[in-house]
Amino acid sequence: MKLLYFAWVRQKTGRSEEVVTVPADVTTVLDLVQWLRLRGGGFGEAFADEKRFRVAVNQEHALLGAVIGQDDEVAFFPPVTGG
Repeated sequence: MKLLYFAWVRQKTGRSEEVVTVPADVTTVLDLVQWLRLRGGGFGEAFADEKRFRVAVNQEHALLGAVIGQDDEVAFFPPVTGG
């Protein structure tokens, strides 16, 4: 699975992207967030509050309940505000 991190999520994790093999029981975005949180350090901090970031799966906005697979691309980024 390819993971992309943008803005402050990138700063907290110390990475802009990575390729990971997630456990078989990681089947939704929420499962992925919980797994990432367990990595500790900046990951624990970046993913502590699901309301602080948004997610895209394969370049389409997604909710935490979205189903994901090993071949997907998942991006994490802050909420966007316009004006």
